[in-house]
Amino acid sequence: MDLMILAPIGAVAALLFAFSLSKKVTSESEGTPEMQKIAASIRSGAMAYLKRQYKGVAVFFAIMFVVLMGLSFLGYVNMFVPVAFVSSGVFSALSGYFGMNIATSANARTAYAAEHSLNKGLKVAFSAGAVMGFSVVGLGLLDMSIWYYILKFYYSNLPAAEQAVQISSAMLTFGMGASAMALFARVGGGIFTKAADVGADLVGKVEAGIPEDDPRNPAVIADNVGDNVGDVAGMGADLFESYAGARLSACALAVTAGFGLTGMAVPMALAAIGVFASIIGTFFVKTKEDATQMDLLKSLRKGTYISSVLVAVCSFFLIQYAFGMEQIGLYFAILSGLLAGILIGYFTEYYTSDTYKPTQVLAASSETGPATVIISGLSLGMMSTAIPVVIVGISVLVSYYLAGGILTGGPVDFNTGLFGVGLSAVGMLSTLGITLATDAYGPVADNAGGIAEMAGLGEDVRKRTDALDSLGNTTAATGKGFAIGSAALTALALIASFIQQVELVDANAFDLRIINPTVLIGLFVGGMIPFVFAAMTMSSVNRAAMSIVTEVRRQFREIKGLMEGTAEPDYATCVDMCTRSAQKEMIPPAILSVVVPIVVGLILGVNGVAGMLAGCTVTGFVLAVMMSNAGGAWDNAKKHIEAGNLGGKGSDNHKAAVVGDTVGDPFKDTSGPAINILIKLVSTVSIVFAAVFASVSLL
Repeated sequence: MDLMILAPIGAVAALLFAFSLSKKVTSESEGTPEMQKIAASIRSGAMAYLKRQYKGVAVFFAIMFVVLMGLSFLGYVNMFVPVAFVSSGVFSALSGYFGMNIATSANARTAYAAEHSLNKGLKVAFSAGAVMGFSVVGLGLLDMSIWYYILKFYYSNLPAAEQAVQISSAMLTFGMGASAMALFARVGGGIFTKAADVGADLVGKVEAGIPEDDPRNPAVIADNVGDNVGDVAGMGADLFESYAGARLSACALAVTAGFGLTGMAVPMALAAIGVFASIIGTFFVKTKEDATQMDLLKSLRKGTYISSVLVAVCSFFLIQYAFGMEQIGLYFAILSGLLAGILIGYFTEYYTSDTYKPTQVLAASSETGPATVIISGLSLGMMSTAIPVVIVGISVLVSYYLAGGILTGGPVDFNTGLFGVGLSAVGMLSTLGITLATDAYGPVADNAGGIAEMAGLGEDVRKRTDALDSLGNTTAATGKGFAIGSAALTALALIASFIQQVELVDANAFDLRIINPTVLIGLFVGGMIPFVFAAMTMSSVNRAAMSIVTEVRRQFREIKGLMEGTAEPDYATCVDMCTRSAQKEMIPPAILSVVVPIVVGLILGVNGVAGMLAGCTVTGFVLAVMMSNAGGAWDNAKKHIEAGNLGGKGSDNHKAAVVGDTVGDPFKDTSGPAINILIKLVSTVSIVFAAVFASVSLL
């Protein structure tokens, strides 16, 4: 049997399951007229933003299409690359659109379901998240399957081995479109949501002393819109790119290792197995009415763990069927990735959930004011980088040596070992359908809580939505940790793929000794890129937030009866300001990500680019983990106090924690998660232009 046929089958299964869940969610009641009105405002703002974003991104894609067409005519890239660049961007955009469409339809339905029971609210929100998860997986597999069969038909006259080389080489370059789309979605959405969030919190909570999601706050609708454009559409495009990049790089490494078309089929077949395992796992997500946060976490973990076990079992038979027992080390490479993903998720949860000591200690630091909250949060974030680095390092060593042949007692095969590293990344992302469901669930639950507050629903409902929202904060942090960990493994595979692409042009192009000046300079430049990128995105959030703070203060001051609740705020102005700011501010970081690797390649050549990729991957991985975990911990420290600890809402401790959360917002929702896209975009741009750098450079 041709294993590749499993990919389109898995794609169709994922999309059909997503469609069925979507119908199930939309069949639920959207609640009272007031709830429907609020939900409609959020949905309208989110879709208006997405429409404007896609128009702006289309200009960038048009320019890059022309550039890639020029490179194609000059013979530097495959003629299919320009079209595939656009198609991968379109599929990435679709995954974000489908996810946000269901999320904005599910928020009020989740709040209304929570009136009946905690379990029903959880089921609606999780089902909406699953629509996002399976849409990403299905569209990713569909895009790659279509291009595989197009290329296989085009190169059908070549011998099988040459077919594999041509197909894998062409497909490897396709990831740039998905990476570019993901960066725009993450950065733009992150700027929007955090500008609104900071504006709402600083003026509403700290200055005016009104509750979170209070309808009197002019920025509250913009904040809810931001949850969707940043944490749903942005996350969807982000993980679509990770999912595609991991498989494309693994396919290329399989061919280099000599496994041909069969080797290419294995990562795709593994993805299909992950689809069916994730579908089964979703049926185990449920809880009881009096569930604690730990009980809710266990409910979501159960589904993920069951899916992982199913993948672990089935992948053994996949490797045995494809390669025989002599290559069983590849199976252990898959297991190492699966286990690494689970462990990174667990330790991210440990450092960011208020169920555990680190975040509780962070919350207690509010006793001495906002300065100590910020210091403690930064310390926590930095400390949290150690374990993920160790986990990824062990996963790379295990997958490389076991796949490379250490089990047979002979010398380690370098190329097969690298294929093992690629499979490790694929294994980590194999259960993305359900993993992303637990992440995308968070914004739905957050919006549900906001709608419950604004619609004046009962205390019991608000208590249930708060529990679901708090769980969502933890799952969102876990999802970011997972995305960053997978990015590190994928980036390592992409670096290896870049080197192999260059060697197709010039086998003697590399001198990767650390004392080579071009390599050393590349390392420094690569190490600098994530910091400059983070600075640019943080500054963007700051500028956008300042304008929202000014606008909210103006409305509180000028709209008579607003604080008394007798007049309505101007929500639309805040939404429009966030949209315009996000569209403007997302462009410079995206340009940086594309221009720097091209400039480095043209000046320092392929050795400088290799150094740059190594430096960017190392510092980017560590910085992303630090920022995401610090931000998540600050957020949950605030939630811990709001739950009635350390003085509760309105206390000085709470105000200090809100300041910490405000600092953490761009950490965890803008800069941190966008860095993992950055390191892969820099890698894919380098791969696309590899032939240019090998042929034309100053040094």
